[in-house]
Amino acid sequence: MSAQVYESDICVVGNGAVGRAAALALAQSGWKVTVLSPSLAPVQPSEEWDVRVFALNHTAHTLLKQIRVWDAMNAARIEPVTAMHVKGGENMQDGRLGFDAYGARSNELAWILENRNLMLALDAAMRFAPGVQAVGGMATGLQQHPDHACITLQDGTLIRSKLVIGADGAQSWVRGQCDIGMSYRSYGQKGVVANFEASLPHHGVAHQWFVEDLGIIALLPLPGQRVSLVWSAPDLLADELVRGGMENLISRLEHYCYATHGKLSPVLPENVQAFPLRLIRTHSLIAPRVALVGDAAHVVHPLAGHGMNLGFGDVADLVSVLGKPGDTEDCGDSRLLERYRRARKEDVLLMQLTTDGLARLFGSDLAPVRLARKAGMNLLDRLPLIKNRLISHAMGRG
Repeated sequence: MSAQVYESDICVVGNGAVGRAAALALAQSGWKVTVLSPSLAPVQPSEEWDVRVFALNHTAHTLLKQIRVWDAMNAARIEPVTAMHVKGGENMQDGRLGFDAYGARSNELAWILENRNLMLALDAAMRFAPGVQAVGGMATGLQQHPDHACITLQDGTLIRSKLVIGADGAQSWVRGQCDIGMSYRSYGQKGVVANFEASLPHHGVAHQWFVEDLGIIALLPLPGQRVSLVWSAPDLLADELVRGGMENLISRLEHYCYATHGKLSPVLPENVQAFPLRLIRTHSLIAPRVALVGDAAHVVHPLAGHGMNLGFGDVADLVSVLGKPGDTEDCGDSRLLERYRRARKEDVLLMQLTTDGLARLFGSDLAPVRLARKAGMNLLDRLPLIKNRLISHAMGRG
């Protein structure tokens, strides 16, 4: 029996938020798109609050609006961020820095939303999107030819396309098939995440504490008086926080945030999770007939919450470069892919350097470094022009 063959302009490998957004955006531009994923199981709705949340900036917001996904999400579970307060420690003298939407000439700095809310809207859009076909299965081989690429699945199925987009995460199979090298470094930290109800209103303000020996504690606003914790903690502490359970975690947190959030209580289900933090720099975003997006292309420290935003920025730039089918005969042409690589170079490098530099700076316990970072935060807080330029770039409007 002959193998089944799928033909399309573009094959997106990966079924996460960035891959789905890429497929929808490219299909709406007129390209025929195949999405390859090991599983096609739909996302299940739930009233429970997802501990995995994202702080999406204006680039992500614009892209999701354009592909008609933003307005399909449950707006009651999205919280705009109107300000961000950063503290160098628990004391006033430890250095402070504040950003607000008014100073950035915007109504919002970012939006906090749950992974499930986003994935449900993307899932619904994918089911009804013309020009998108979903294929389930495990890929076993990728062949790059002068005029097309071909992916072979475990059952012999073939997917032929002009361009393959690797959106398959930090352990990208596509990247490995193309022999694209990478630099990897573990931060020796885990991101501990959980959700809480606070006794004091957060007023849409995100708070972040850089605490010596304990890492970086961030409390992000959720609808109502709920907050989402992202604690970038050293490995041993992170394991202890997860094992200790919710009450132990709350007692540690309230030491820092009682003045801003009051008493904390668990949001059911009482769920504390942790994931390893690392830096991944790929040696190239492109290969013949291949482009990488999202975590397949780069992984950064989550202290600024911009990993997902970088991925959506990849998609926005790739869609812009490829244009519509009438603009080019070959969406996998090496000249187009080189334009994509150049378009992303500055933004990705700047975010990698910024997040890595801040993680190193606030991870140092050397006395001169501590003094310098406290003075630097206080000085930057008094320089509104520079501060607003930085926040504008982080918002995706720089």
